[in-house]
Amino acid sequence: MLAPVFSRNPSLLFLPAVVRIARGAMSASPAAKATVSVEYAKSGRSSCKGCSAAIAKGALRLGASARDPRGYDSTKWYHVACFPASSLPLGPVEEVQGFDSIKDDDREELRELEKNKKGDQAAVGPVELSSPNKGNSHISLPEVEVAEKSSPGNKTVGTAIPFSPSDIKKTYKDATLPTHWKAFDTVIFREQDDGLHASAKIAAFDFDGCLAKTSVKIIGADKWSLQHKSIPDKLQSLYNDGYKLVIFTNESNIERWKNKRQQAVDSKVGRLDNFIECVKVPIQVFIACGTGKGKGTPDDLFRKPNSGMWWLMAEHFNSGIAIDMDQSFYVGDAAGRENDHSDADIEFAKAIGLKFHVPEEFFGP
Repeated sequence: MLAPVFSRNPSLLFLPAVVRIARGAMSASPAAKATVSVEYAKSGRSSCKGCSAAIAKGALRLGASARDPRGYDSTKWYHVACFPASSLPLGPVEEVQGFDSIKDDDREELRELEKNKKGDQAAVGPVELSSPNKGNSHISLPEVEVAEKSSPGNKTVGTAIPFSPSDIKKTYKDATLPTHWKAFDTVIFREQDDGLHASAKIAAFDFDGCLAKTSVKIIGADKWSLQHKSIPDKLQSLYNDGYKLVIFTNESNIERWKNKRQQAVDSKVGRLDNFIECVKVPIQVFIACGTGKGKGTPDDLFRKPNSGMWWLMAEHFNSGIAIDMDQSFYVGDAAGRENDHSDADIEFAKAIGLKFHVPEEFFGP
């Protein structure tokens, strides 16, 4: 599926990303000769050339095939969300090899990808940036929004967090992640499941105290239970109605427990994996591992109530599909009520501009 380096100088934040685009533009000629195909991965052995993560068996993938100078055809495979449609010939998607053999909703996902990329190209305008290697010389290239394109909600987040798929890691600091989990900066995320599709409609949830009963004093992948009996049926109904289900959850113990970080990781991701297995519905997951603002500690932009996790999902893990804010919503238990541990969830929703529900209202009878 679909991975920052923070800079104190805003004028330099996006230079690496734009330079990468310039290189892509300069090598557009070979890419134009590539043939694009689409299929469901026959195994889990291929890796995405965009984010370097494995492509799960049965997952929809896009391939760019070109003739190698050594005399054979070479194919580079991508997650749909990682496919560089701005530099490779995607459209018209109906002519992509294998298009007729994929499911209708997957065809629609490719059509949306093509439409969004056309929109990006139509908005292109010239911009000049100083070259970091040639003094006062300049590079003239299309103005393509990458990291600075912000999602609905907090407009400052996207400009503060440069994003590159090459920054996606298989570990979180010194902790090893399961093969279907990856890390980006202070976020751990679960790779896209079979059946999970990008959508304009997002049903987002907190995890602890919302979907699952857990305790900060007890660790373990099996130390949880459903918060409400209606949760599996409710999530299945949303999925059937075309919503993409997403969990946004904080877990600062992963950062703070330096000597037990592996235990903290195994406990959190294990609970989430077991929950998804229990409800039998594909769900996208983002875990903010950073700590809140404290003495000598900067505020982590991914940690709720900050909207960094939402921005990451909306801009880079939804196949370029614009989110319908009127139909999307967020459910969380930290609503600032008298007995709530905080107001992080309701403030998270406010920062983004999402409708907010508490779990007992949303999952109640």
